[in-house]
Amino acid sequence: MEHRHRKKLPIVWLMTDERVDEAVQLAAAARLPRGRGGIVFRHYRTGAEERRALFMRFRAIARRRRLLLMLGGSAGQAADWGADGWHGGDRRRGQGRMLHSVAAHDAREVVAAGKRKADFLFLSPLFPTRSHPGTRALGKARFAMLARQAGMPVMALGGVRARDRRLLRGLGAAGWGAIDGLLG
Repeated sequence: MEHRHRKKLPIVWLMTDERVDEAVQLAAAARLPRGRGGIVFRHYRTGAEERRALFMRFRAIARRRRLLLMLGGSAGQAADWGADGWHGGDRRRGQGRMLHSVAAHDAREVVAAGKRKADFLFLSPLFPTRSHPGTRALGKARFAMLARQAGMPVMALGGVRARDRRLLRGLGAAGWGAIDGLLG
């Protein structure tokens, strides 16, 4: 199975979340490592006009700091909005060299990511997380097993913080993403 991806995907990803103040998230995006960070813009429940306006604010930061910006939604919408790729289940290929990421929480979803020809996936939750209270964490052993089976770069998500970087490499993660872990 061949997946197209940039030589070096970002090592740290900010996942946007409607629970968190926009200004706090924009500030977190501006602190991502220049040329080595990424943003997955979600805000699925935000009204269409407000969502696009907020996306454009994140896009301005991403361009200024050379960050990769993924839009939660379809490949077509991501192309229209000027994203670097899309995050989600849309199987259609984007224009040019757009990237495609998906979320996976178990073995079935890891296999589905391969069938969707995703370029990389966010595997979660590694640890218990505030954004999904009560969700059973994968834990280190299960995460490592699923990461090995993925056949594509895997980003760790769920309760992950910068202090976990060394551990993540040992588990097979190419990088990590967070909401709370990057906010302050």
